[in-house]
Amino acid sequence: MHHTPLIATIVAGLVIAFIMGSIAHKLKVSPIAGYLLAGIMVGPFTPGFVADGNLAAELAEIGVILLMFGVGLHFSLRDLLAVRKIAVPGAIGQIASAVLMGMALAWALGWDPLAGFVFGLALSVASTVVLLRGLQGFGIVDTERGRIAVGWLIVEDLVMVLALVLLPALAEVMQGDGPMTWDAILVPLAQTAFKVTGFLVVMLLVARRVIPLALHWVVHTGSRELFRLAVLAIALGVAFGAAVVFDVSFALGAFFAGMILGETPLSRQATEETLPLRDAFAVLFFVSVGMLFNPAVVVEQPLPLLATVLIIVFGKSVIAYGIVRALGRSHRIAITAAASLAQIGEFSFILAGLGVSLQILPPEGRDLILAGALLSILANPFIFNWLVPRRQAQTDPIEPPADTGDRTDHVVLVGYGRVGKLIAQDLLARKRPFILIEDQTDTANAAKGEGLDVVRGNAVDPEALKAAGVDRAAKLLIAIPEGFEGGAVIEAARAINPDIAIVARAHSDAEVDYLEARGAGDVVMGEREIASRMLSLCAVPLKRHA
Repeated sequence: MHHTPLIATIVAGLVIAFIMGSIAHKLKVSPIAGYLLAGIMVGPFTPGFVADGNLAAELAEIGVILLMFGVGLHFSLRDLLAVRKIAVPGAIGQIASAVLMGMALAWALGWDPLAGFVFGLALSVASTVVLLRGLQGFGIVDTERGRIAVGWLIVEDLVMVLALVLLPALAEVMQGDGPMTWDAILVPLAQTAFKVTGFLVVMLLVARRVIPLALHWVVHTGSRELFRLAVLAIALGVAFGAAVVFDVSFALGAFFAGMILGETPLSRQATEETLPLRDAFAVLFFVSVGMLFNPAVVVEQPLPLLATVLIIVFGKSVIAYGIVRALGRSHRIAITAAASLAQIGEFSFILAGLGVSLQILPPEGRDLILAGALLSILANPFIFNWLVPRRQAQTDPIEPPADTGDRTDHVVLVGYGRVGKLIAQDLLARKRPFILIEDQTDTANAAKGEGLDVVRGNAVDPEALKAAGVDRAAKLLIAIPEGFEGGAVIEAARAINPDIAIVARAHSDAEVDYLEARGAGDVVMGEREIASRMLSLCAVPLKRHA
């Protein structure tokens, strides 16, 4: 048999990560915790097979590049500006507080201030993957509190990107053998700023034009394989070139490559094409991080570990809650932000690895960060379930519209998302009376502000349907994207008005069958409607169609 450590590392990492991730998913815990545990199992501190640590570290670098490329793709300046008044001061204040708490713990452990600074910085930033999973599980990504949490995380990510750039220069100054002078401090920082500025100029003035043109040409080749390869070449090539030419991190190069590509109309397709590979290498990244963790820290440093976990889960959350409330937002928004940030993840691992490699963070500090990440990720789903209000529950008070109690033969529209808004606009243009049911408070308020008749409540609740007059309505249009939730709405509506005409929305054949079995008269599925429209166009003379 040939000696194949690379294949062995990849196979062992992915297979064991799949097993542990599946177990974590079954236990309703973030799969990241399973991936980290898989890394511990194939690491040097546990018996059995030991993966090649150097190869795992190189694979992890590819994972970092693709993760940061993904962060850049999803970076939206528009979304950030919408919540800037709370996300920017909130994130910066929470980072500063976490850094101070981390430095205090580091001082108690006898570390120097720079080690404490890196340690606190690593404890301050939450995991993008864990936060989004929590928000999606509660169906609140597109709500005001979801957007604030995501905007808060974007600011944290930007601060961490800046920290990754400045830490090497700061370490060089602090570890220098010469006297501590202003020249010793400013010259390395100025050199780094010059290199970063040069990189930004090249990216914003050159790459911003070249990358879209290159992708536009690739799209016109009609080869999906070439497009996928082009996206990966951009992500990896820009990251590697940034490190070689401008001496900046892989992470920064990949982030800006993703951000530039994210501004093009092809960003969504680029995300879809790279997602499988990005997920695979992200798993290997978490596995490689787990390999660095020494479980002995739980026994050897129980009190420092307990203090670390308390800073992550309790200290950061209390600070975030206080900041949001001080900025005049509701308890509901504040508690969501607090629970969302009660964990650490990808950037924490990157900072810990960088701190150890620069010899400014002791290895036991990395162990505490990794152990804190494991425990906080494991605890986060339970924190969410305990603290965060889900989407509007059926027991919430129904808010019916005014002066619609005697309306008959109208339309009841469920959902005011992208599809619901289009339907509402068309009904208004046709002057067809309708009542909207929407369970998200901020969305319902926005619809009311546009002059619509709105029932704020969950359409699964019969009381919400009655408040919208479904017993007197002619049609029920279900525009929510969750097909199986739509089935529950249909059953509730049929129980009140068996003769009402119902049109529902679906995304798969299984959802179509489910909705029809529940009593939907018509079910619209996007793919079928596109095919039908294209066939209908084939039946008319060839000409330009609007």
